[in-house]
Amino acid sequence: MPRCSAIFLDKDGTILVDVPYNVDPDKMYPAPGALAALRQLGRLDCPLIVVSNQSGLALGRFARPALSHVHARLARMFDESGARLHDFYYCPHHPQGSVPAYARDCSCRKPAPGMLLRAAVEHDIDLQTSWMVGDILNDVEAGRRVGCRTILIDNGNETEWQMSPQRTPDFVVGDLEAASRIIIACSPPSATGTAGVPATTVEGRP
Repeated sequence: MPRCSAIFLDKDGTILVDVPYNVDPDKMYPAPGALAALRQLGRLDCPLIVVSNQSGLALGRFARPALSHVHARLARMFDESGARLHDFYYCPHHPQGSVPAYARDCSCRKPAPGMLLRAAVEHDIDLQTSWMVGDILNDVEAGRRVGCRTILIDNGNETEWQMSPQRTPDFVVGDLEAASRIIIACSPPSATGTAGVPATTVEGRP
């Protein structure tokens, strides 16, 4: 059987309003356009996978079990939108961390692509036909390093704009709903059940 295409989604600032180091499910608020996007993406025949840097573990802001509650809340949010969260990957590391087990360089902290590579093995994903969507250029770089098509949500969270070919997104949009329209427009009819939406409705960059 052919490998599947996936949609990789950053968590904070992409699916959720960015509340730094938050692990309280009651403070997990959907970002603008996120619920509508999940409704649309849930109709596609491809896994939806969240990949998130969680340096709060390395910095001692919370303990690892707290992320199980985050995972559960995300899964409910997806379910309530008519989608399915296929998996949730997170990187616990930070080179300046205070928790020895996590205070190191690693291959999974974005812009490194380790979480995407692991998901590709565990879910039999074709990264070349998959998507990476996030709100900063580290998300874009992680996706481009493994051949994914990339979408940057330009909502003000990227402040440094350190550009390079690997950090240049294929598309730039304002929110996740706009990103979902691009993905649907670029998906074959067999994946969407429709012919998609006109590509002229999205903004692209080479």
